[in-house]
Amino acid sequence: MGSAPSGKPRKKYFKVEEANQALPLVKAVVSDIVSKYKEIQERKERLLLLRPKNARRQDSSSDSMYSEELQQAEQDLEAEVVRLQEYIQELQALGIDFKDPVMGLVDFPALMDGREVCLCWKLGESEVAFWHEVEAGFQGRQSLLADSVPGKDDKSPDGRS
Repeated sequence: MGSAPSGKPRKKYFKVEEANQALPLVKAVVSDIVSKYKEIQERKERLLLLRPKNARRQDSSSDSMYSEELQQAEQDLEAEVVRLQEYIQELQALGIDFKDPVMGLVDFPALMDGREVCLCWKLGESEVAFWHEVEAGFQGRQSLLADSVPGKDDKSPDGRS
């Protein structure tokens, strides 16, 4: 559970300014993810309601047509899941960790005092204004203060020269 990037030799670390510069694109992609995720969940729920009906109508003459519709709906759902995965991969290609499809939560890996931390942003926030320890997650979010921002001025993230 160490934070050694053994499997990720080219990991990108963001400064707050870089994360904020990336936000217009990140906002658009995360908004698409949240919307697509909600749509997928709704489709899954509808399909779950339809499947039991199909199982009870096995002797029906309309079963073949119904089953084709159900199969098409399942294929459409699979295509939407692939699109969702492509959006997430787009963020990953930028070096951003996608965390939550309901809140629209992402982490930008960063370095603070020589250790890896996460700059944390969620959909609806105007800028990257929080950070947390890697293991702490969203619940451990802390505000970024002007004198504790990684990459601000020539000071270290904790404000020391």
